[in-house]
Parts: sequence; C-alpha cells; structure tokens
Amino acid sequence: MGTAVALLVIGTALAVLAPRMLSHAHWQEQEPVVALWVWQCAVTAVLVCYAIALVLSGAALWPAMRAGLFQGAPNRVEASYNLGAGRPWQAVLAVTIGAAGMYLMGHLLREVAIARISRRMRYRALMSAAPVLPCETVGRERIVVLESEHPEAWALLVPRRPLQLVVSTGAMRTLTEAQLGAVLEHERNHARARHHWLLQSAGALASAFPRVSLFTGYAERVGRLVEMAADDVAARRFGRLATAEALVDLNEGRGAFGGPGPRVRPMPPVEWAPGAPVPAPVGQVAERVDRLLVGRPRLQPLQRLHLTTTGVFILVVPVLLAFAPGVAATLAR
Repeated sequence: MGTAVALLVIGTALAVLAPRMLSHAHWQEQEPVVALWVWQCAVTAVLVCYAIALVLSGAALWPAMRAGLFQGAPNRVEASYNLGAGRPWQAVLAVTIGAAGMYLMGHLLREVAIARISRRMRYRALMSAAPVLPCETVGRERIVVLESEHPEAWALLVPRRPLQLVVSTGAMRTLTEAQLGAVLEHERNHARARHHWLLQSAGALASAFPRVSLFTGYAERVGRLVEMAADDVAARRFGRLATAEALVDLNEGRGAFGGPGPRVRPMPPVEWAPGAPVPAPVGQVAERVDRLLVGRPRLQPLQRLHLTTTGVFILVVPVLLAFAPGVAATLAR
C-alpha cells in the first residue's frame, strides 16, 4: 500500500503547490493556450493520483477486485504492491475517496444538465425570434441578426445543430467590417475549442471542493484564459487594433471603462453554466484591451515546448509511480 500512500502525498502536494507557482507565472498572458494546458494537466494529475489510490485501496480490501486488476500478471507483480489483507484504515481511505469522487461527479452532472437546459431554452427562443427561412441554406454555422439598439454579439452551440452566431443591429451599425469579423472569429474559437467544457468542469471542481486552492484557482483563471485565447485567434486574422476596438465598442456602455452601465441587461454571451466562472466580466475587458494594444511578444518556441512538456510530465508522473512496482518486479530476475 506504499504506492497508494505515495500517490496521495503527491496529489496533495501538487494541489497545494501548483496554484502558488502558476499564480505568479506572468507568461500566462502571453501564452493563454499553453497556460490552459498546464492548468489542466495539474488538475488532471491530482484527480489521477486519487483515482489510482482508490483502485489500489479497493484491491487491498476486496480479493475479487484484486484478482481482476492483476489478472494475467505474474504473482510477483501483485506481491510488489504489498496489498495484503485489508486493514481498517484502507477501508476508510477507499470509502472517503470514493465518496469524494461521487460527490464531484454529482456536481459535474449538475453543471452539464443545467448548461444543457439553458442552451436548449435559448435555442428555442432564438428560433422563435429568427426562424430558419425555407430558402435559407444552413451549413455548419448560421449568422443571425437580431433587432437591438445595444451592440451585442454572442454564440450559441447546441449539439447536432449549426453554430448560431448572433449579432445585434446595434453592433452592425457600430462595428466596422474588420471589427465585426474579429468578434465573430472570437466566438467561433470559443465553439471550436469547446471552452464551455472547460468552464463547466472548472465550475464543478470549485463548487464541489471550494477549499482546494488548485480547483478554485483553476476556476478563477480559466474564464480569463479562454477569453485571451479567443482574442489572440481573432487578432491573428483581423489585427490587434480591430479586435481591441471591437471590445471597446461592445463594452463601453456596460461600465467596463468607468462609464455608466447598460440601461437594459444584455443577453449573456454563449451558454456558460450557472456556477461556472462567468466569461469576460466587464472588469477584465479593460485588461484585455490593454493586452491587445500593448502586444507583448509570444514566448519562444523552445519555451512553449518546455512548458508543454512540463505539463505532460506532471500528468505522467502519477501513472509512472503507479506502474513502477509492477514494472520493477517484472524486470527483476
């Protein structure tokens, strides 16, 4: 059972140390996609540590589970894990981790269910306001123009339905062609990268375990990082200036730059689940505009490769530790 204990120690240490290290990493604004990858690797590694510890604890308690886990393996491989007879503390450990896993799964299913209901309700409302015309050809996406004096643009992604890119007439009058293209490309990137999945999972982790700094830090960061990543995609195609100006024009009436807020509450962008971090809060819009205008250079390719490899290493360590006793026993003469 030394492997299970070691995995618990590593998982706990990573949950404590990773957010402290990542919170001081200023390169995240330069490479939001890489930062999302590293955060995901750290979170997944913690979950993998506890999942493997649960499996080993269960194998120590139940012979049938142990037989299935080591089926076909030499006896020395099973003996290398020193599972032995189940002890009381192993039962407590297995029950505790299992209950935490079920609790987390419940929160995740709740987030997904609420987001699905919200998407379908908004899709029906959108189809009622702007139904598909008989002569209209709809491919992978559909651009819908809605009558509204407020400049707004958002996207709605529903399974087995074309991506709905919604633009208000106020935005059509306010934005130039390049600015409107940047806004639509921003929303397309959210849909292509499935950013709502990241936000839902981060919201589920943070709501299930609000005292775990890694999960709360991930939930706080992911909303900002996905917006920056989408900004970068739009800026690469339509330019940083056009993207920044579009952000200003769409948000200056919402109090994002110190002005008065909107007279009418605008429709929220995309289908972000309740409980998840709200994307693009007005307090962060000014930071995003400054970031686009300053245009800090990206990291060097070797630096990006190093960070990506670091994320992979963090993710692989629990797996290597779990297999290490069995591999050592197999290679031993």
